[in-house]
Amino acid sequence: MENVEHEFIAMIQANERVIYKVCYLYTTPRNTLNDLYQEVVLNLWKAYPKFRQECKVSTWIYRIALNTCISFIRKDKNVPEIVSLTLENDRTDDDDETEAMLKQLYRMINQLGQLEKSIILLYLEDKSYEEISEITGLTVTNVATKLSRIKDKLRKMKKED
Repeated sequence: MENVEHEFIAMIQANERVIYKVCYLYTTPRNTLNDLYQEVVLNLWKAYPKFRQECKVSTWIYRIALNTCISFIRKDKNVPEIVSLTLENDRTDDDDETEAMLKQLYRMINQLGQLEKSIILLYLEDKSYEEISEITGLTVTNVATKLSRIKDKLRKMKKED
């Protein structure tokens, strides 16, 4: 049992950034980032004994993280909002500009529907259309179509700002 725990902890540590990124997009005033993160890790732990490694570990983690966060949102029935980031004192103007652009992007992404949000998040993580298809359960063609529409929607939102 101890070996399984070590394997699981190593897997979580290797994919921690991915889990936090998914949780960040689904954070609401009631559900903090750390609450969602803990819930995702708990669900991963519960599902770990059944993981048959028929897909990549990252694909499996994405699927559970997205489903966990979406379930939280459904229970909470609140619209997701951006969590404020703490700023470091030694930042440059380029850092500030990049952070402002990222905040704007995340704000616009938070206005999308749950499935759209999941698809664009996976795309921003450089997942292939095939991997996005496997995680979301959509066909590859449907993923491509939805991504094109999501990009158009984000461009339109940017113009309206």
